[in-house]
Amino acid sequence: MRPVRISIVTPSLDQVRFVEESVRSVLDQRGDFELEHLVMDGGSTDGSLEVLRRHADRLTLHVGPDAGQADAVNQGLRRATGELLGWVNSDDRLCPGALDAVAGAFREHPEALWLHGRCPIIDEAGHPVRRWVTAYKARRARSHGLTGLLLENYVSQMTVFWRRELMDRVGLLDDSLHYAFDYDLWLRFARVAPPLFLERPLAEFRWYPTSKSGAGYRLQFAEDYRVFLRHAPASRLLRLRKRLRTAAILGAYRVISKPAGRP
Repeated sequence: MRPVRISIVTPSLDQVRFVEESVRSVLDQRGDFELEHLVMDGGSTDGSLEVLRRHADRLTLHVGPDAGQADAVNQGLRRATGELLGWVNSDDRLCPGALDAVAGAFREHPEALWLHGRCPIIDEAGHPVRRWVTAYKARRARSHGLTGLLLENYVSQMTVFWRRELMDRVGLLDDSLHYAFDYDLWLRFARVAPPLFLERPLAEFRWYPTSKSGAGYRLQFAEDYRVFLRHAPASRLLRLRKRLRTAAILGAYRVISKPAGRP
C-alpha cells in the first residue's frame, strides 16, 4: 500500500533570518509517508529567494503576489495533492519525527479528521521560552470541547494536520481575516469532529517582539472576539466569559511582552 502523502504549505515573505531553518525542519522529516512541500513566497527582496532556490530539487516554490498570509496559504492548499494537509510558517519549525508521528496517528485512528499536538515556544535564537504556556495549552487541549474552544484558542496552528476530506467539507481559510483565520478554521473543523491531541511536540512556535503575534497581539485578540461571535450561540453569559478570559490572556501577554529589566 502506498504511504500516505502529506502536503505542507509554507507562506513566506522576507524571512531570510529564519526561512532556511524552517524549510530544513520540513525537508529533513523521515518516516513512512510521502512529502510534498510547497513554499508560497510573496516576492521577497531580502535574500529569502536565494535560500529557497537552493532547495528547489526538494520543494515546490511559487513566487508571486498574494493578499496576505491567509491568501498565500490558500494558494498553496489549492495546489496541494496530499491526503493530509498542514502549514508551517517561515519563522516556525517542525520537530524531528513530527510527520512520521502524524502519519502514524492517522493510521491508528481512521476516524480522526484532524489532530494537533504540543507546541514548544522558542525565541529568535531557537531557545525554549515560556514553557508554562505550552503546558497550559496542553492541559486545555486534553479537555477539549466546543465551548472551551470558543472561550479560548488553545490549538497551536503549526501543529495542526487534517484530512483533505475535512477541508473539502468546511472550505479554505477566510482571507478577509488578518490574525484569527486559523482560529476560524479550527472552529469550523470542530463543528464537524473533535480533534485528536498528540502528547508529543510536533512543531515549535517562534515568538519575538517584531513577529506578527508579538507585535500585534492586541489586534489579534480583537479579531479573535469577532470570530468568536461568528460561531458562538446567542448567550450573554458565554460572551461575558469570553471577555473575561480574553482580558486575562491579554494581561499575561502584556507581562511576557515587556523587555527584560523593565518594571
